[in-house]
Amino acid sequence: MKILVTGGAGFIGGNFVHHMVNKHSDYEIVNLDLLTYAGNLETLKPVEDKPNYKFVKGDIADETFIMKLFADEKFDMVVNFAAESHVDRSISDPGIFVQTNVLGTVTLLNACRKYGITRYHQVSTDEVYGDLPLDRPDLFFTEETPLHTSSPYSSSKASADLFVMSYFRTFGLPVTISRCSNNYGPYHFPEKLIPLMISRALGDEELPVYGNGENVRDWLHVYDHCTAIDLILHKGKVGEVYNVGGHNERTNLEVVKTILQALNKPESLIRYVTDRPGHDMRYAIDPTKLETELGWKPKYTFDTGIPQTIEWYLENRDWWENILNGSYQEYFDTMYGTRL
Repeated sequence: MKILVTGGAGFIGGNFVHHMVNKHSDYEIVNLDLLTYAGNLETLKPVEDKPNYKFVKGDIADETFIMKLFADEKFDMVVNFAAESHVDRSISDPGIFVQTNVLGTVTLLNACRKYGITRYHQVSTDEVYGDLPLDRPDLFFTEETPLHTSSPYSSSKASADLFVMSYFRTFGLPVTISRCSNNYGPYHFPEKLIPLMISRALGDEELPVYGNGENVRDWLHVYDHCTAIDLILHKGKVGEVYNVGGHNERTNLEVVKTILQALNKPESLIRYVTDRPGHDMRYAIDPTKLETELGWKPKYTFDTGIPQTIEWYLENRDWWENILNGSYQEYFDTMYGTRL
């Protein structure tokens, strides 16, 4: 079995590569990443010398490159993590989100059609559903919830999902989609909420919190997300969408205060800043379908996962400090420059 993992130098994709390389030693895992600002090959250090792992640098939206890669490698499965994913960046520069998230997905789908695969899996997000009101804690996103996007980022992901399903319905391409809640855990790029707060708190810097901090997110440990995708690949029904969530809702302010308490830092570090435009109020996933049909169960709750995550950042300061000072971008040249 040869699996192409796109975006495998990012946060979730990198963790998935770790999971698949170590769990399925008889599989070949090819990691394709363009190594834009959030792609970090230092994340793959623990597996880069494994015999069943290979890295390729490239752009999923480059049709000529992608077609040649598929012709040469003859993949059995494709898991597409490759995406621009930061909402704030999508507001300031929507075009790159269309290029990567939409056109890149279509390029992959066309390659899968041409060269034949047993499964194409699209990694999506709960943000395609829009948001839920804070005063209705009984409401959750299900797979039947209509798409109702709020940002250029979520709009690009919803568009990609629609293309994926159209290729299933029109061309019979064997596809699945997963939509997950907010992930956290090791190797999370430091611009995102939890690693940003950890790194700034450790430096006794101010912690910026949007608005009043009452926006609610359902937090999922990245390990549990990886096991869910692995399960969907092997047991999921073609043409189906599966929601992946952890029933771990917290306000942003609660998350920040939890981190400060764990690090023994004062809440006086918190600074409330102007809210982002179109900021969704609440996300909450109902993972019943995944649990009942495929037997998935998360390993972590937020209360067990957040201490593990904080401990990882304390033990791996070099990893995120290299990102903050920019030296992580030199790793590709160091590791692969002489091999090209």
